[in-house]
Amino acid sequence: MVSNSPKEPSIAAIDCAPGTQSAPDQLLIVFVHGFKGTDETFGAFPKRLQHILAESINNISVECIVFPAYETKGDLNEAVIRLSDWLTTITVEKEVASGGGAGNVKIVLCGHSMGGLLIADTLLQFAHTRPDKLCPLWPKIIACIAFDTPYLGLHPYVFKNTVTKAANTVQTVGSTIFGALAGLGTKKATAPSQPITSDSQTSASPWGKWVAPTAYAFGGAVLAGAAVGGAYYKREDINVGFTWATDHMKYVGTLWDEEALKKRLDALVEIEEQEGALFRTFYTYLPPIPPIHMSPRTFIVLPQRNILAYSRFIPARNTIAPDELQAHTGMFAGKTNDGYYDLGLVTSKFIRESILQERSMTKGGQKSIPENGETTLVRE
Repeated sequence: MVSNSPKEPSIAAIDCAPGTQSAPDQLLIVFVHGFKGTDETFGAFPKRLQHILAESINNISVECIVFPAYETKGDLNEAVIRLSDWLTTITVEKEVASGGGAGNVKIVLCGHSMGGLLIADTLLQFAHTRPDKLCPLWPKIIACIAFDTPYLGLHPYVFKNTVTKAANTVQTVGSTIFGALAGLGTKKATAPSQPITSDSQTSASPWGKWVAPTAYAFGGAVLAGAAVGGAYYKREDINVGFTWATDHMKYVGTLWDEEALKKRLDALVEIEEQEGALFRTFYTYLPPIPPIHMSPRTFIVLPQRNILAYSRFIPARNTIAPDELQAHTGMFAGKTNDGYYDLGLVTSKFIRESILQERSMTKGGQKSIPENGETTLVRE
């Protein structure tokens, strides 16, 4: 049963210490927001997670920090550099203060939406820039946990709903955007005169069959992106200018690179298997509501069942959100997500597994990857 109670269930503390330690482990959990997110994206979720873990793991100091709000525009790599530099600085400061030495601070990266891409690329950068693979990973990232991150793109039906609702307004700004693009010598594109329709079935591609041919041109991408971006958190008017559209579409442009998306996902699975840095993604799951919705709905495209990454994707059921977009933006509040309390419990479970595994590896020198796919927030 999904718990709707704000009271925390009793969780027995686990002592996974390998023996006498000169200093307790420092567990630092870093939360990173996504596109158009803010410092308030996660609400009280970090504090709740900190409380659960502090009460359930012995010989450890737990701290949850929200990465300061950043501009979600420009090149995604620029945001990766900022996060990497910030994480390096704060890790050094905490390891010096603790007296435990290098590796004493264990880090869990948590990202919502596009923030999941940011933490993934940050983890991969640290792993790939080591002198060689025999060097231990530092900062010591033991888990990369994403929440509704479009690792393979957004579900086509989400675009269909959003763009259709914004179609009338898009037509107003469409001629301005496309005129500017034409002046830059981009591929010819025509603003749609009718709302974009969709095939509601999930596609292996982030775009699938729903998109009009012009969307593959940069101009079409900007127009669709302006509609989605403007409606995303409903904080900005859809009548945005060309600069806003191009800046933000450059940032989320990675969602159009299907090959890069697949490579990133494969790399995250490889890092887990080789380094023990646990990788999980919670995705919002809206159950069928016949006769209106005959099939489950998700905000993101899911991996195919026959690939290794599939078992790392964990459904997070939400039966009260009216649509995928509101389930996505309301993931971290009990009023908008009746699976909120289970989400916190299962997240803490994965983090405890990561601590247990890391301590076991430190003691015995062997990796013990937790079995995948056993945990689910969906009761079918």
